[in-house]
Amino acid sequence: MQKPVVTVMVKAARLAGNVLLRSINKLDALNVVQKERMDYASEVDSDAEKVIIKELRRAYPDYGFVGEESGAQINGRYTFVIDPLDGTSNYLRGFPHYCVSIALVDNGEPTDAVIFDPLRNDLFTASRGAGAQLNERRIRVADRKELAGAMITTGFPPRERARAGAQLECVRELLVHAEDIRRTGSAALDLAYVACGRSDAYFEAGVKDWDIAAGVLLVREAGGKVCDFRGAALGKIDGRTALPRQIVAGNLKVAEALQKTIVSSGYAASFNG
Repeated sequence: MQKPVVTVMVKAARLAGNVLLRSINKLDALNVVQKERMDYASEVDSDAEKVIIKELRRAYPDYGFVGEESGAQINGRYTFVIDPLDGTSNYLRGFPHYCVSIALVDNGEPTDAVIFDPLRNDLFTASRGAGAQLNERRIRVADRKELAGAMITTGFPPRERARAGAQLECVRELLVHAEDIRRTGSAALDLAYVACGRSDAYFEAGVKDWDIAAGVLLVREAGGKVCDFRGAALGKIDGRTALPRQIVAGNLKVAEALQKTIVSSGYAASFNG
């Protein structure tokens, strides 16, 4: 049975999804701002986040909030970590791949997660210790035993372009064995796709807590492993730091093989210093 907090998170995510869908036919008229180099946000991001926070605050007024657009309002033990539109660049171009991501964290550990793709009406949910679901059906990570034949997703964030050479060398090594590598433009959906077996593994640098908080729990509850490029645990995911992260996700065997390739290729070492 779905926890009450997840029911509220689902309602908030669906309301935000409606905000996104209402504007897809007037993208040229949206007010767009550049937050960082090649990192954009629109009025839709802000409007969707306001809808989410209003709905969550109505049910849980004492909980904190960390939103990509509105910043942090941390009150104590429980915090909602929100990305109202993960895949903004896709959205602004009319590229049909983006989502709403909401996680509840307890002292930095995700306990409940919702990722909603409004275009496909795909609803991913998870609660710690209760498994992960896609449209109310239990999901598991793929059972691939090695990198051979794997479908891997990644990202090339603008803030990490200084390490592009090292990342491309890693990609070259991976393609010796992997079937292919995809770059979809939404970290949250990349993690959700790993959780349900649509992708075998995912890795990326430069992600923020709101990009991954919900997806991390989905992968864990679907039987997968999540770590950083060195194989270490990610630590607290509560939005208190703006520092970008590195992440690897997949089933145990594929995630470990992927992480070792990231090290052997020199990509992990490019983050030293």
